[in-house]
Amino acid sequence: MLNPLVSVCIPTYRGAAFLAKTIDSVLSQTYPHFEVWILDDNSPDNTQTLVAHYSDSRIKYIRNTQNLGPEANWNRCLELAQGKYFKLLPHDDLLAADCLKEQVAVLEKDRTGEIALVFGSRQIIDPDGRVLMTRGLTRMQPGRIERRMLIKRCIRAGTNLIGEPGNGLFRHELIKRVGSYDASHPYLVDLDYWFRILVHGDAYYTSTQTSAFRVSPGSWSVEIGDKQHRDFKGFIDKFQSDKRFQISRIDRMIGLAKARLNTLARALFYRYLFFGK
Repeated sequence: MLNPLVSVCIPTYRGAAFLAKTIDSVLSQTYPHFEVWILDDNSPDNTQTLVAHYSDSRIKYIRNTQNLGPEANWNRCLELAQGKYFKLLPHDDLLAADCLKEQVAVLEKDRTGEIALVFGSRQIIDPDGRVLMTRGLTRMQPGRIERRMLIKRCIRAGTNLIGEPGNGLFRHELIKRVGSYDASHPYLVDLDYWFRILVHGDAYYTSTQTSAFRVSPGSWSVEIGDKQHRDFKGFIDKFQSDKRFQISRIDRMIGLAKARLNTLARALFYRYLFFGK
């Protein structure tokens, strides 16, 4: 397959303020072979009107007849995607112009399917699109990362080092093997899925800036951020009980301590960003 199709799925609810920028970041990709699914979770804003202004035939819009909630809407994305590769992109995040081109190239070169996930660094941006910081894997050169090493590193960091859903790309064929998104621990729903994908292969880190994650007062990540430590405890206990992940007691202890610090730092950061000016 010379030009494999990529499914970029955008689940959205009350996202009209940022959705156009998100869609535009996909349409501006240097890799053109993609479909865009926009899953509107019965938004009470002008999402439907906004999407109707786009004439690109690659865009497919579906409006749920009733609100399903984030987890169910994300899982609808898994069901509808038709491409060889899959990316879920929240409605307020952005893709870097070469994101699909670089990530598809990595997976296409992996003829034996030993790479399960490819990701890069990402920017954190404010509601106006200003870059607040860039986050990636420190002291890590581009290339293949052994899955258990990456899992251990995330656990000990007490946070998601791989990034938000839009930062990664994986093969559509893995969806049946991995299953649905699980938001039992909402703050870590993306890392939960990354871990389950990594059961099936290693990761590849491009180091290049792949996506931008927007933080705003009404975003889901901000609303659930104060529950980070509690969610991380439930998350780590879930995966520690599965011997495939080889999470030790020391890993757990370090991770929980870091998660508590991360929760405090995040709360202070959001307070300054949204209320301190």
